[in-house]
Parts: sequence; structure tokens; C-alpha cells
Amino acid sequence: MKRLEGVFKLMNSFGVGELEVEDKAGRVHVRMHGSSPAFVSTTSAFTPMHTAASSSVPNLVSSSRETSGLTTLKDAPAADAPLASNQKKMLSPFVGTFYRSSNPNAAPYVKEGSAVRKGQTICIIEAMKLMNEIESDFDGKIVSTLVENGQPVEFGEPLFIIEV
Repeated sequence: MKRLEGVFKLMNSFGVGELEVEDKAGRVHVRMHGSSPAFVSTTSAFTPMHTAASSSVPNLVSSSRETSGLTTLKDAPAADAPLASNQKKMLSPFVGTFYRSSNPNAAPYVKEGSAVRKGQTICIIEAMKLMNEIESDFDGKIVSTLVENGQPVEFGEPLFIIEV
């Protein structure tokens, strides 16, 4: 248990959303939601570790963008523009690369006009070769996406504007 507590503390301190640790004693896989673990699985057999950050990472950048009458990034409000009283910014929890979907052939998690629930995955940020699912902090509707697919993002950078 002390080992797991140490893993949780490290994940919280570095803002890591998912981690798999393996040694001779076994393997532990933890996915964090907020400040608590969503699930923990352990095995005592020694097996090779496979993470979501595989060699397919560069393929996550999609060259096509959806522009079916919805707000495009060039038309989207600036990240520093004042918001309406019923709008909130969804900020990047850490430095990494922004992806709208889990792979180039998958539909985006959300697009402008999508209804979202608090805790729903809305994008991925790859940081240190780990794919971190970013969840909405609010219930509401996506007003605009402020970041291009495959673009680097900074800690605290606005990713989406959500109408709450």
C-alpha cells in the first residue's frame, strides 16, 4: 500500500493522468481522475509493459479538419478574449501536444456544439510519451476549440470554451 501511495503522490505532483509501473514484484496500472484513482490493477506476473504512447504517436496528427458550418479555429474567439457570464475556459493541465481524437481515423472526442458532461474525455494531451485523456471540468456545450490538432500546448493554456 505504501508503494501505491507513493505512485499516487508522484502522479499528482507531476500532473500525470495515467501510469503503468512494472518491476520484479509485479505491475501496477493507475488512471487518475481529479485527485483520486479511477482504477488500479495489479499483476504479479512479469509481462512487457505496453502504453498508449506507442510508436504510432506521430500518426495521431490528422491532416483533415471538420468545417461543417461550425466555428473553425480562425473564426474562434481569441483565448484571451473576455467570456460571456455563462462561458468557461477549459485549461491544459500540463505541457504537451494536443490531440482531438485517439487516432487519426477516429472522430474527435468533441466538436463545436457538442454537449459535454463533467468528467467526459474531451481531448488527449501527450506529455513525456504518455497519452493523457483530458476530461471536462464542467457540464455544458463546446462553444469553440482554441487549439489545432497536433499543436503543442502550455500549462494553463485555454483549450476549449464551454457554455455552462
